[in-house]
Amino acid sequence: MSETKPFKTILYATNLGAHMRPVFRQAISIARIHKAKIIMLHAVAPIGTTGQAILSMYLPDREVHEIEQESMNQVIETMRERLKNYCAEEDDVCKDKDELIDKIAVSAGNPADVINHYAETHHVDLIVIGTHTRKSKDGLLGSTARYVTQHSKAPVLVVPNG
Repeated sequence: MSETKPFKTILYATNLGAHMRPVFRQAISIARIHKAKIIMLHAVAPIGTTGQAILSMYLPDREVHEIEQESMNQVIETMRERLKNYCAEEDDVCKDKDELIDKIAVSAGNPADVINHYAETHHVDLIVIGTHTRKSKDGLLGSTARYVTQHSKAPVLVVPNG
């Protein structure tokens, strides 16, 4: 039987919702115990082919790319702002966040695919994800959490949040 390796890199997948706080608390707690680093990841839906077609009719491809990049940067700033606000309210949880949070990342695509791909390409040891994207009484897991648990090569901790 193979030995369990320690968690050194934890991927905290977030949709930036207020109901994600229990998931973040869990990621922080595990990072402290294992002296691990956290990567905060938010997946955004891509513009899509219809949106791309409409934009390309009016803007050069270079400008479309710049708009996409600017949008990603705005999401990262939103993540930083929400983290700052959360930590102002829950100082005990965040007292050492600067040592624990290694990176804040945003990637475009289907959230489940983005999470699994990011985890694999960044050699993540553990994925921490909430049960649902939105508050829901339907089923035990939302579609993203279900897909990630079924297809991830890394262990996944699913935290109730809905």
